[in-house]
Amino acid sequence: MPDLDKLMSLPGALASFEFNDRGELKESRIAEGSNLNDTVLDLVCHMCIANISIATMQARGWESMTGAQGFYPINGFTLMGLEWSAVATGSHGVIMKNGEADYEAAYAALAE
Repeated sequence: MPDLDKLMSLPGALASFEFNDRGELKESRIAEGSNLNDTVLDLVCHMCIANISIATMQARGWESMTGAQGFYPINGFTLMGLEWSAVATGSHGVIMKNGEADYEAAYAALAE
């Protein structure tokens, strides 16, 4: 299970969070000076669950309709915004400043 404090040590980390299978925020860490808060993170958690579910449906549908393999299971989701990006896998995520984000490091830390 990823460690929220370790996720906060990633370059540009603004927040790390854990959510349940309904997308509700369970726990969070927020960098001092960030304009993020638990209300925003709860919305981000719901967005992560929704997008992972949609991507899973698309991957399973594509594999079953075409016979192509390797699209399912979905391992994670990244939303790139204007100022920050959110990366989520399973039930954990991290938000990082775009100019400093290391996406590979984020996925590696989330895989632990």
